[in-house]
Amino acid sequence: MFVHLKSLVFELSKLNQTLSRTKSFHALLIKTCLFHDPFYSTKIIRFYAINNDLASARNLFDETPNRTVHLWNAIIRAYAQTHRFLDAFTLFKQMITSETKPDNFTFACILRACAERHDLAGLRFVHAQVIVFNQGLDPICGSALVSAYSNLGLVDKARKVFDSLNEHDLVLYNTMIAGYGCCGDWEKGLHLFTVMRRIGIQPDGFTVVGLLSGFTSSKLLETCQGVHGYCLRNGFDSNAHISSVLVSMYSRCGRMNSAYKLFSSLSHPDLVTWSALISGFSQSREYHKAFVFFKRMNNEGRKSDSILVATLLAATAQMAILTPGVEIHGYAIRHNLDSDTMVSSALIDMYSKCGFLEMGLNVFNHMRKRNIVSYNSAIASLGLYGRTSEAFKVYKQAVERGLKPDESTFCALLSACSHGGFVKEGRDIFRRMDVDFGIKAKTEHYVHFVKLLGMNGELEEAYNLICSLGDDVDSGIWGALLSCCDAHNDSKLAEIVARRVFERQPDRSTYKVMLSNFHAGNGRWDVVKNLRNDLDYVGNKKICGISRIQK
Repeated sequence: MFVHLKSLVFELSKLNQTLSRTKSFHALLIKTCLFHDPFYSTKIIRFYAINNDLASARNLFDETPNRTVHLWNAIIRAYAQTHRFLDAFTLFKQMITSETKPDNFTFACILRACAERHDLAGLRFVHAQVIVFNQGLDPICGSALVSAYSNLGLVDKARKVFDSLNEHDLVLYNTMIAGYGCCGDWEKGLHLFTVMRRIGIQPDGFTVVGLLSGFTSSKLLETCQGVHGYCLRNGFDSNAHISSVLVSMYSRCGRMNSAYKLFSSLSHPDLVTWSALISGFSQSREYHKAFVFFKRMNNEGRKSDSILVATLLAATAQMAILTPGVEIHGYAIRHNLDSDTMVSSALIDMYSKCGFLEMGLNVFNHMRKRNIVSYNSAIASLGLYGRTSEAFKVYKQAVERGLKPDESTFCALLSACSHGGFVKEGRDIFRRMDVDFGIKAKTEHYVHFVKLLGMNGELEEAYNLICSLGDDVDSGIWGALLSCCDAHNDSKLAEIVARRVFERQPDRSTYKVMLSNFHAGNGRWDVVKNLRNDLDYVGNKKICGISRIQK
């Protein structure tokens, strides 16, 4: 009888195990008094998990007295796969205090849950338990730890785990290379790629995908082409996924001709590949091509996702043309993407930059769920129109709802203060972002704050602030002060600031044109002539202003 039931379990595992079949099988085991057997309980819990009936799975788990590690793993995995990470973690804590010891698969599952939940404290706790239960040298646990730390941006910690392991197989190398790729540390990823080949471990498609994800700059074109050549020599180019990643790589590097050539060679590009090409055209400011390929994608029956829709809305905002933005908004509504917080936030930004602030605020007011990105979009939009007091009200509302401001929040607030001339409030925000929220000011924050001080006549304070930052100051911050000198006709300080800018970046034609116009306004034509001659010498010309009417 038992042998017959075991064979039945294996047969059922091969079938499409529906919920009704699972319940029927569960009832059969109850009749035969075998439902307490951990072997059968484990199988039924897995079947319930497949059909998203976690309540029945948990009831069976709670009723099973002799719990094996496989039974624990089954219920923990069931919760983790449905993103009920807190329940999974609670069960894991119960397990480590029970008589059943967790194995490497238990740790691998709970580590993935920590990574998906971005739970660094939980990850450190689980790592400690890995050591306590002598699983620190296990390759499965090691790979899971490397992946988890990498996903949380702690690639150096991931490398320490990697180096501590005695054996390094292909999976472990792939995990570490992918970690470097996610963090954009392409040099270390490429070095590891070379090392694994040198010791005789042959890379596979996953290795190449992880490596390529780290190439994001046009300066890396030669390296990108080298890896592409490796793919061609080893037959990886026939892999549709790798071809898709190559399209993404060339798009990120701004080499759209190469990206399009690869894209055209694919018989059935997937959504990721379409998105990579369209996003690449958008980032390269070839907005017309981005919309043309978006329409082609739709004509071929491909449905867009929220990320691509948000990208296209950002492109519309850059063009400041309302018509395509409204069309994308309509598309989002028809495909039930308008309620997505990423899309809604992009809509707020698009409408405000196209001159229709109230329509953007209307989107914000009708959002069912708002995150800090949504509030940032509303704050930035109000600030752009000089409605600083309203921007502060939205900020206060976000804090009252328990949302934690981020770097973009304070950029938006400082920009709003700059547009509205709120010097006192701007000083307070600049101080509080570090004191109250632990956010260190970056270039964008200093640009807005310097602009705020300078435009309100506090040129000396702005200059002293920049000098206090040391020698390694971004030219954009000096440029902000230079524009303020122009506004207040302070030629003496403008000369000092311009000298500092040109010391850092002598070929920045934008600031030379700005300084030239400043001196022209003061009638210093000899200086203007020298600056214009210098621009001609390095091959720079001021781009003519254009206007456009979109019907």
